[in-house]
Formats: sequence, structure tokens, C-alpha cells
Amino acid sequence: RLRAAVGFAPGARELRAERARARRQWSASASSRWAQEGEDEAAQKRGAERGGLRGWADERDMAAALEMVEREKLRGATRRMNLYEAVNNALQIVLESDPTAIVFGEDVAFGGVFRCSASLREQFGPDRVFNTPLSEQGIVGFGIGYAATGGTAVAEIQFADYIYTAFDQLVNEAAKFRYRSGGEYDVSGLTVRAPCGAVGHGGHYHSQSPEAYFCHTPGLVIVTPREPVRAKGLLLASVRNRNPVLFFEPKALYRASVADVPEGDYELPLGRAELVRPGRDVTLIGWGAQVHTLVAAAQSAQDEFGISCEVIDLMTLAPYDEDFVAKSVRRTGRAIVCHEAPRSAGLGAEITAMIQEACFLSLEAPVSRVCGFDTPFPLVHEEYYVPNKLRVLDAIQDILKY
Repeated sequence: RLRAAVGFAPGARELRAERARARRQWSASASSRWAQEGEDEAAQKRGAERGGLRGWADERDMAAALEMVEREKLRGATRRMNLYEAVNNALQIVLESDPTAIVFGEDVAFGGVFRCSASLREQFGPDRVFNTPLSEQGIVGFGIGYAATGGTAVAEIQFADYIYTAFDQLVNEAAKFRYRSGGEYDVSGLTVRAPCGAVGHGGHYHSQSPEAYFCHTPGLVIVTPREPVRAKGLLLASVRNRNPVLFFEPKALYRASVADVPEGDYELPLGRAELVRPGRDVTLIGWGAQVHTLVAAAQSAQDEFGISCEVIDLMTLAPYDEDFVAKSVRRTGRAIVCHEAPRSAGLGAEITAMIQEACFLSLEAPVSRVCGFDTPFPLVHEEYYVPNKLRVLDAIQDILKY
């Protein structure tokens, strides 16, 4: 099957042309899409301004996308889904709309350990949805090769903790493919999905949050959703983005997070943050499962102490929405960044540095971080390791007292 997928595929030029035709047909027929795929002059201009990354959205695009989602909900064109079902639905749309798309990884053919690819093999056949050997380096390397020929490769790493064996393929090959060829070749069709974060019983090999390692690498786009509507829209946008994307899915939310998800084809723009809860006293910044912790802490702060907290979900971690964060912090004068990964050299440190540079004259207190501790992820002490509502609430009170 691997030889059939690559060795006997049409040449790169023909396959790219076939893929482009399929994408044009999909764009014309999918009435529920909120915008065209960034081929217009304005999108190209935005892309040039952001170092050649095409199609990044502005604040109006995010508002328009979320407005479309709400319209779909009002007219009843939604289905109740949890997060893994939303991912499955997005993968189904990708395979239907793009004839070059393939989905592969360890145990993917029977649905995966979290059922994200359930029934896809039956619908699209074993040549498009298939298992791979237990080799993360091989999975990503194969995806790079297939994407380089013009195909759409959606790879699954069974747990984000095991992505490290593919580190060289991701940071030295996928991230630099376009740069080292002077723009002649790219692997824009590569998306790597990986379940990440705490799950309640995973221990040190099934609970890690490795996003900071990859956010350090130019050329990679890093995305993390917090709930099913965002998961579907962001995954579709990731697969169609013109850059290799790592899509980290908080596995604790696969079944715990449920929402009414539009059944049609839609995208949420990458590179934009979302205002989850408005506030005036302090800005709380997070992503993935931690956004729910921040919302709970913000509600407690309001109910118990009358403190108004603004909550921001970054969604795209690289490149993250610096302007959106800075505007909020200038308004509130205080900021707290929260993530499950260890504190030292985590993404929160980079965001903190950016806030100090961009908002220094507006700050009423030093930027605070609520993170995992600088230890291996513990099994029996997970409830003390992962940032919870009480730790965030303590940070809110401390920063207001400064």
C-alpha cells in the first residue's frame, strides 16, 4: 500500500495539479465555508507580511467564522458531538473533498485508541486509511515524502509523548523543506495529529504537553483546540493550510467536551486567538484543556471577590496572536499565563517576555505563570501537578494585591 500510495502515484506536477483542481471544486461547492482559501490578493499580502505564511486571518475573519457557526446552530444544521467525534467528522470531510488525502498511523485502520478514525477505513478503503509500523520517525518521514509529491497526508502519533522519536523529521525536514529549496518544493499537505496532556491516569509516558519544543521551530504551525466546534474548524483549516501543522488534541476532552457542531464544511482561521470571556481586571491566557480551568477560576473570582477576569484562548500556539494578547493586557494591566507543561522554558515564558516588551508601561504587576512543575509528569500526584482552579485563583488574588 505504501508503494501504491507513493511509488506509483502520478508525478509531482500532475498530482499537484490534480489536488489543485479538487480544491477548486471543493471551494465552489461547499456552501457552508465562511471564506475562500486565502488565494485572494489580500490574503497573499497578509501572508507576505507574516514571513511568507499565506492565508493568516485577521480579527474580522475570526469574528466572521464564529458568526457563521452560530448561524448554523440557529438553523439547526448541527449535530451533538464530543471532541473525538468532531475530529472524526473533520477527517471524513477531508477524505471526501480531497482525492489525494490519506490518513495513517498506529492502529488508525480500526479507529485508533481514542476512536478518532473510526469507520473511515470502511468508508474510504485500505489504500487511504491504513496502519503503519510502530515507528513515529517512519510515520512522519512517510508523511513528508507523500506531501512533497503534492498529496495531503494526515498522520497520527498515538500519544504526543512518543513524538520525540520523530523530532528530527519534524524540525529539520518538514519545517525547513520550503526554505532549503528556495520555495520550489514544500510539504504544505502535511498535518500531524497527536493526543496530548493529562488524562487522569496516564503517568509520565502518556500525559506530556510537548508544544514548546516545536513552537521554537520556524516553519511549523502548532494548533490546540479546547472543544468540538473549534476542533473541527481548526483541523480542517490545518489540513488546508500551506504549511506543515502539528495538531495537538487534549485527550482529557475527547469525551468530556461536548457541543453542537455544524455538520457542514467550515474552517476557523489559524493564527488568531479568541476572547472566551470579557473582563477588566486581569487577562488569563491559555490553550486546550486549561482554558476550561481558567474560565472556572474567572467565574469563582467574580462570584467570591468581585474580580473581573478576561479569558483568552490562543488556539494557534505558533505563530500565536501577539496583537490580540497585547491589546487585552494593555486594557487590564495584569496577565496570567497557564499551561500544563513544566514552567521552565515553557511557552508561557515566551508569552510573558512578549507582554513585558509590548505592554511594559501598561502593567500594574509582573506577569504571572501557573504551570506544571519542573519534574517528570507524576502518576499518583497528577491532581497536584496540573494547574487547577484553586492555583489560578491564588494567582489572581496575588496579582491584584501587588
